[in-house]
Amino acid sequence: MVDALAPGENPARVVYGVVMIGALLAAESGSHESFAETLGSAVIAVGIYWIAHAYSETLGRRLTMPGRLTAGALWRALRYEWAIAEGAAIPLLVLVFAWATGAGQETAVTVALWSAVGCVILFELVAAIRSEATPAELALDVGVGVVMGIAILALKVVLHH
Repeated sequence: MVDALAPGENPARVVYGVVMIGALLAAESGSHESFAETLGSAVIAVGIYWIAHAYSETLGRRLTMPGRLTAGALWRALRYEWAIAEGAAIPLLVLVFAWATGAGQETAVTVALWSAVGCVILFELVAAIRSEATPAELALDVGVGVVMGIAILALKVVLHH
């Protein structure tokens, strides 16, 4: 059961995608005029982050170990970094579901934001359970996830209140 909740083959990037889209939704907080604009800007941002990570990884390698840019190297980096989009998809699917069920735009963005926070905490819990953490270690792990979630929520508070 716990293994089913763990994020795929590139968990660091899945977590990054969740945190990144959470921060974006916190900054967004329903400020666009329509769901389509909100979703569109989020999808574009995810695409930019995905491509930027793949590009910077490929260029970084070439700067440290001289080599030519190849389509294969770029494609491998794009495939590897796709986990960012997978992580971001979780809150975005929550946003779409909220939209489809009639939630107001600001409410839907807030629910999606909270889903990102929940994912981070859940991933910490899964990591703790998989490592057979002691109760104190479990509390630390979940506490770190809560702090990260609070940081994402604080962005919303700072920008919109």
